[in-house]
Order: sequence, then structure tokens, then C-alpha cells
Amino acid sequence: MENSKDLTGNQNDSSVPDKTENVFEIRDLKYLDILDIPSMDIKSGLITSVVGRSGAGKSTLLKLLDKIISPDSGSIYYRGTDTEKMDSLELRKKITMLSQTAVIFKGDIGQNLSIGRVFQGKTPPTEEEMLDALKSVRLSKKPSDSPSELSGGEKQRLCVARVMLMDSDVYLLDEPSSALDSETESIIFERIIEHVRKNGKTLILVTHSREKALSMSDEVFEISKGSSMLIGGEK
Repeated sequence: MENSKDLTGNQNDSSVPDKTENVFEIRDLKYLDILDIPSMDIKSGLITSVVGRSGAGKSTLLKLLDKIISPDSGSIYYRGTDTEKMDSLELRKKITMLSQTAVIFKGDIGQNLSIGRVFQGKTPPTEEEMLDALKSVRLSKKPSDSPSELSGGEKQRLCVARVMLMDSDVYLLDEPSSALDSETESIIFERIIEHVRKNGKTLILVTHSREKALSMSDEVFEISKGSSMLIGGEK
């Protein structure tokens, strides 16, 4: 991996976004007193991790990318288009965010697995697809089972299965394994990374573990004092 490089001096710091190489481009972004990022490019088709101390702004960055919140100033481009000019719902049909807290919807496990695809306007997954997804995250349940009896870790695995079935362009994962034991955590990351690599997707992962990020990512950014620095280059 290459040596640390401050993105402020990135040669690609242009007002004209790159529509092919980068999935996200951040320019002169400021949000409260949390983030102040002059320039940050996230490449398409890679696994990118974001690390930093608690409270550094990692989760805030994901919320900005998903347009849950908006910057006070500056711009975020998604594949060359300013996200402020995009419909939020349409953007989220392309970008799927999985937070630390498992979100379980009303209905059985099958309905929970299907709801993401329905939101995207896609055909709901077949029972076979749902069973394969549950198996991949080691959740020994049937689509007709109730999620009310699942443990916290099992609910998070259900959410991971739902996210993978959505087949989105970009996945934003905010410490998705926080409720899992270390063995299951490794399995979940393996499944997500396998899915992303196999299908040519983009994964942006927030994690507290710099070691884990460096070992499994193509690029690693560190958020420190509100700005970003590339600490791990593409493999």
C-alpha cells in the first residue's frame, strides 16, 4: 500500500466530476463543525473503508452520501451528478445503507427480505433466492418464520441478507457487525465482500478497526479533525 496521502492535494481536484472512475466525488464539503473535506474521491467498483476515532464523523459521512442529511456547503457528486439535484428516493434505489442498528419491518422474514427489492421497483425475490440468502448469512430460518424471536445478532444478519438481495449499485455499511460475535462477523464480511466482488458493486464500509480495514479494502480513508486522508492505496 502506498504511503499516507492528503486528499487536499489530489490531482483530480476538479470542478468537473469524473463520470466513469469515481462513484462519489466530494468537493469543499462542510457540515457543522464535524466535517470539512476539501476533496475526496471514492472509486467505483472497489471496497473502500472509512476509519477514525469515535465521533470523528464517519457515520455522518455515510449519511451525507445517502442524502439523509445535506452539507452546509460544498457538493457531493454521484457518478457525475450533484446529489442535491437528484431525487432522494431515486438515489436510494441505487444506494443501500445498512446502519449499526438492525431495522426490522412488520411481517415475516420473507416480507423483510422482499421489502428492499419492492422499494427499488424490482421483482421480489423467489423463495429459493431468500433461502440462499439466509443460508449465506448462516441464519437457519424459513421465510415464513417470524423475526420477533431473533436475537440482536440474528436480526442484523437478516438485514445483511436483505441488503444483498437488493443488488444495489453501492452499499454503505456503518459497522454492520457491531452486534455479532467475531466468528459470525468474519462470515458476514466474507459474504458481503464476495457479493460485491462477484457483481461489480461498490462497497463503502465504516469500521473502528484500522487493521481490519487495511486487510480487506482496496482503499482506506481516515477521518481526522473533520478532514480525510488516504492511508491505504488500491491493492
